[in-house]
Amino acid sequence: QVQLAESGGGSVQAGGSLRLSCAASRSPSCMAWFRQAPGKEREGVGAIYKHGDGPVYADSVKGPFTISQDNAKSTLYLQMNSLKPEDTAMYYCAADYVVIISCNTQHRYPYWGQGTQVTVSS
Repeated sequence: QVQLAESGGGSVQAGGSLRLSCAASRSPSCMAWFRQAPGKEREGVGAIYKHGDGPVYADSVKGPFTISQDNAKSTLYLQMNSLKPEDTAMYYCAADYVVIISCNTQHRYPYWGQGTQVTVSS
């Protein structure tokens, strides 16, 4: 049974920072962050491949957001700096365990966490 558990969400003022974590019950091959704001479609934030060269990011979040993993490759992090009100959303992590060609936010992930809320006030 695969489990993904996000944590670290909360309420911050604009310009602040948060660090989200996603703990997987076993080390995935590919992990990603997504977010969904009220009334909007889910959008990808970025992804990282276990054996890759580093994370890949969606164009909309490049710069202030950084994705990383722990040494065991079972916990995914999202460091969010310079937060803006438009970053307010439910943030989800996703994972897959098979060998895939492209580990990015376009991949169809079979496993999802329950989400953690991020609220940024102006």
